[in-house]
Amino acid sequence: MAGKLTTAQGTGILLVTANVGSLFEDPENLQKTWLREFYQTVQSHKPHFLAVHCQEVGGKNYAASMSHVDSFVKELLSSDAMKEYSRARVYLDENYKSQEHFTALGSFYFIHESLKNIQQFDFKAKKYRKVVGKETCSETLESTPSLEKEKFPQDYFPECKWSRKGFIRTRWALPDCCFDLVNIHLFHDASNLVAWEKSPSVYSGTRQKALGYVLDRITDQRFERVPYFVFGDFNFRLDSKQVIETLCSTATMQTVRTTDTNEVDKLIFRESDNDRKVVLQLEKKLFSYVNQDVFRENNGTSLLEYDKELSVFKDRLHELEISFPPSYPYSEDSSQGKQYMNTRCPAWCDRILMSSSARDLVSKPENEEKSLLYDNIGANVCMGDHKPVFLSFRITAGAGKRNANKHKCCVVQ
Repeated sequence: MAGKLTTAQGTGILLVTANVGSLFEDPENLQKTWLREFYQTVQSHKPHFLAVHCQEVGGKNYAASMSHVDSFVKELLSSDAMKEYSRARVYLDENYKSQEHFTALGSFYFIHESLKNIQQFDFKAKKYRKVVGKETCSETLESTPSLEKEKFPQDYFPECKWSRKGFIRTRWALPDCCFDLVNIHLFHDASNLVAWEKSPSVYSGTRQKALGYVLDRITDQRFERVPYFVFGDFNFRLDSKQVIETLCSTATMQTVRTTDTNEVDKLIFRESDNDRKVVLQLEKKLFSYVNQDVFRENNGTSLLEYDKELSVFKDRLHELEISFPPSYPYSEDSSQGKQYMNTRCPAWCDRILMSSSARDLVSKPENEEKSLLYDNIGANVCMGDHKPVFLSFRITAGAGKRNANKHKCCVVQ
């Protein structure tokens, strides 16, 4: 890493969220590309404190991918690009045999050698401990005192079928402030046909309930309230009914049903003229739209009006302006860096959100344009089906002092 890092101008923070499931399906190609782009982002922003929240660690077949997970973690901890990060904490939920606990979440934290006096909260002892050395924890995270980990209650799961959805929370104290970092994975849309039925969709309601659960947990009375950042794969989707009605406003819809059950099998939207050209074909796991450019032009921001799931939490969660294309579902073909898969309507699933008090910490010094950036990683190359998303910012000296009366830990010595 070029240049000497100091904290004189404040503490540089880099938060990254990445659903890495694809990496373990093709470790030779995808993993190398992913790491290269990740290291370039780190070297570009030179954070003092780096947090990487991963979901779907190990991919779809965790048992078969365990060795790939180990090599991925080893590479991150020992690479030349990360050698100035003298302290690290890695938390991997690897207990895939436990249905009621397994989340496949991985939380990685790296601390630069120039950052002095950083502490991590012990949730059992209710006190901070100095962070020294590098540690990896992958056994039962439920009993690890330096974090809180929960899988959502089973009645939150659609059709009460277990899947790997939950959250991990850690708490950190810098010399000037403290904050919670929450790694989250919410429920996906199981069927495009069901998502299209009403606005908002039934899946949107399930995600809303789960996110509300997390926010209530991290702000309850058990611990001092502190600023918090929640970042991960929220699986937020565009309002399917509204976006399809817009994309196919001049088309006519044909409904195809199965012969045995008479259930809707597919919807075909055709232009009224132009030889009845198919505009969109919609099936349970197919979203084949005639013109993918609409999701890429101007970074797809014309579709942000249909990105509504966060609005329910507008008083509790904030986000910087989105200026990058939908983060999912990209092609997993290593030669198709910008192509979306025809499985789902592209959406901004991967996000970095924050509380009001955390937003106060993310202030942009007027003389430093690049000090605040919310963007994706690997825009032009294949990073798997999700593009990682990052937030880079600088906490200026004394930034947390104004919160000291509200948050005692902001003046930790």
